[in-house]
Amino acid sequence: MIKDYFKLAFHSLKGRSVRTWLTMIGIFIGITAVVSLISLGQGMQSSINAEFEKIGKNRIMITPGSGQFGPGGESMFSGNMTEDDLEVVRKVKGVDIATATISKSGKVKFKDEVEFMSVWGYSTDADAEALTERTSFLDVEEGRQLKKGDKRKAVIGYDVAYDTFEKDVRVGDKILIQDIEFKVIGIQKKAGTGVHDSLARIPLEQAREVYDKPETVSTIFALTELTEPPGEVAERIKKDLRRHRDVDEDEEDFSVQTAEQMISQLNTILGIVTIFVVGIAAISLLVGGIGIMNTMYTTVLERTKEIGIMKSIGARNSNIMLLFLFESGILGLAGGIVGVVIGLGISKVGEIIAQNLGADIFHASFSPFIIIGALVFAYFVGTMSGILPARQASRMNPVDALRSSK
Repeated sequence: MIKDYFKLAFHSLKGRSVRTWLTMIGIFIGITAVVSLISLGQGMQSSINAEFEKIGKNRIMITPGSGQFGPGGESMFSGNMTEDDLEVVRKVKGVDIATATISKSGKVKFKDEVEFMSVWGYSTDADAEALTERTSFLDVEEGRQLKKGDKRKAVIGYDVAYDTFEKDVRVGDKILIQDIEFKVIGIQKKAGTGVHDSLARIPLEQAREVYDKPETVSTIFALTELTEPPGEVAERIKKDLRRHRDVDEDEEDFSVQTAEQMISQLNTILGIVTIFVVGIAAISLLVGGIGIMNTMYTTVLERTKEIGIMKSIGARNSNIMLLFLFESGILGLAGGIVGVVIGLGISKVGEIIAQNLGADIFHASFSPFIIIGALVFAYFVGTMSGILPARQASRMNPVDALRSSK
């Protein structure tokens, strides 16, 4: 019986192919937008999670203020941290290594070009060296890392070397940071995060001279011992820093975040943005559903006599209703198939364009759940849009229907 319903529905749609394609436009535009946006959103989320997995879940970041950052990596809220805070963190039970950085937006000049970018004052002690070895974002492609005793030396990000200035910056070249000359000793590998590709790292002591920050630090990075739960170590750090800085609980002028917390926050933000954008895109699905409903009402009028004949030979109201519901459902499903194909194609093109522009973190996700979910939803929209026309068709009086000239 179901097979017969599908045959009749296909035959009906095939007989009015132009109207069928026009009706499907709203559905496949909506499905295209939804599939491409979800595909890119999930792909980016997976990439971010994978990058955090590389650097390890035992990482803790301590910053002044709320932990939110503005241009150049500077805290958006007032507050300072010092070397004394770093020493407190190092003494916390469960902390393996800890090091500090200064992050500021600085003027960088190469040849006759001047650009503003993030400049990190990076420690060259043993802890910093160990942290750098465990951070893939800071891997060096050419030259070497900063080391103890370096003066007026700099390691630059991939984009700084190859995309920021008209001429490529090479190892051995000289650049001016805040009008002070530094020699480039290393170029980082392409990280794909934007931030790490567009920075310059100089020794911490030099950064203090350049920015006249003799004691303050912007960020403290800590790695916990592998046997210690990062969450518990983070709470110990908070407790000791509160005591050291003489502040009460919930009134901290600093922020302590574990890698898991940062992942969770990023995923939450991405999830909210994806839902919001998909919600807007879904409006076209509503328009598509109205289009299907309009088409089905027209179909009912055109097939009034046919409905009368079917009823006169024994077709029940439920048979007529199912026939039109199958037809509207197939309209939605066909639009969904076209939309899925186009949506996956757009997301792949978007991934290629983003990666060519340097945003390696953008990846398209081709999860079967996205494809199946989109097709099921498209069929559901089509079926729901056909309920009222199908109901009208099923309630027709057979005698009146047979009298129709349609």
